[in-house]
Amino acid sequence: GDNILPLSAGTDLGTILKPIKGLIVNPILWYTYLSNEYVWNGDEYGISDVGKTKRIGADLTLRYQPFSFLYLDTELNWANPRLIGEPKGNNYVELAPTFTSTGGIGIQTTNGFSCNLRYRYMHDRPANQDNSIVAQGYFVNDLVMGYQIKKWSVNMQIQNLFNVKWNEAMFAQTTRLQGEPSAGIEELTFTPGTPMYIKAGIIYKI
Repeated sequence: GDNILPLSAGTDLGTILKPIKGLIVNPILWYTYLSNEYVWNGDEYGISDVGKTKRIGADLTLRYQPFSFLYLDTELNWANPRLIGEPKGNNYVELAPTFTSTGGIGIQTTNGFSCNLRYRYMHDRPANQDNSIVAQGYFVNDLVMGYQIKKWSVNMQIQNLFNVKWNEAMFAQTTRLQGEPSAGIEELTFTPGTPMYIKAGIIYKI
């Protein structure tokens, strides 16, 4: 129960820019410090304290509406997480994101039709402290469409639009299969991400 709420300190500097009509740009630079960082330990199915960590990063948010019916947005997030007090090359924070992004294109017409194509991206990241095992990144798209007329509306969602293979949960764990050394092998284990699926619905508002 000791040190379950570590000291955290940070700072950030950002601004909001509107260079042209319909465009909003929000850049941010930031830094954070943790006196203790907890990471998931796949072998013990619990968390472990890896010590002090620091991160420097930059975020960029863009929102653009070129026409009354068209919306574009993206968020780019970069971070450099490192353990404090560990030698270079052995100071990676397990599974800490280094670059992520979300965004999409949306259409909203006056006759009740809407369509939104979204994406989410996760870059490769270290799965262990020396980065000898890498958790693979992914790029997944979702499509949401809808139509509303008076009290009725219908919608359809296509998750993982292009049916890409991706891993949702990933951990570096020691495993042992038949014929492998008794000490086991440390390797990447994962839960497969959802394949493409479609769901639809009808809504009536009383």
